[in-house]
Amino acid sequence: MKPGLWKYNLLLHFTVFLFGFTGILGKLITIPGDQLVWYRIMIAVVTLIIFMFFSKTPFKLPWKDIFKLFGVGVIVALHWIAFFGSIKITDNVSIALACLASGTLFAAILEPIFFRTRISILEILIGVVIIGAILLIIKVEYQYLTGILIGLVSAFLSSLFTVFNKKLNHRYHPITMSFYELLGGFLFLSLYISIVDPTTFSFELTSYDWLWLVILGTICTAFAFWSTNKVLSKLSAYNVVLAVNMEPIYTFLLAAWIFHEHEKLTFTFYIGAFLILLAVAVYSYLKYRRYKRTLMKKS
Repeated sequence: MKPGLWKYNLLLHFTVFLFGFTGILGKLITIPGDQLVWYRIMIAVVTLIIFMFFSKTPFKLPWKDIFKLFGVGVIVALHWIAFFGSIKITDNVSIALACLASGTLFAAILEPIFFRTRISILEILIGVVIIGAILLIIKVEYQYLTGILIGLVSAFLSSLFTVFNKKLNHRYHPITMSFYELLGGFLFLSLYISIVDPTTFSFELTSYDWLWLVILGTICTAFAFWSTNKVLSKLSAYNVVLAVNMEPIYTFLLAAWIFHEHEKLTFTFYIGAFLILLAVAVYSYLKYRRYKRTLMKKS
């Protein structure tokens, strides 16, 4: 590791820990998933406005570009609704995180389609292993089937968001990009709730709900967006992706400690979850070896 980079690696792993903590907060907050996401994005948008104002980050973008970022924000909002909805339905953070890992397969298919590149057999195989592990979980935890299906939708939307962001992230300032994406998600959710769920929307939250929401919106959303962009300026994309694969592990450990979820799950669930984590780890390792071989050929 180069001198001085240790602090960026430390910030990266702290950020991934925050991503893992969002599932815990999603279970602690008592309001429905769509309302939870609305509050989360609202708080994050306000936080980014304050940050951009004091840091003099540019707000101005052409309307054409703003609408593109708004569209990505809608995908983000739908992803979060599905993710927190999976947690609410199953009442289990670990299952929602296990389903989210299936995004590997979705990304292996979506990225070549959008970038017109060759489909990687390795990525497809890793994705199939992960789907097989989820089927193993479903077989044993059949009562969680609806929540698992919603979790898979969340994983697909997460992969779709990542692919779109990859196409756009070289055109804009990262904080400006994050602001308009979150603002688009907020406007979409406001319209959705006003049409679908206006009578049940709650502004009477408990003090603990407000506490968890503020933590979720500021630290786990606005700060996490900023810190990810910060470490990407110094660390390779591989370092960041490899660290993000630790998110399910952090969440599993937190859920076991806080909610005692290990008492509700069977041994077969842990086999399936272990296969998911193992597949992600093997994929990251093989990609790193391929990356090193490419560098050696160029040198």
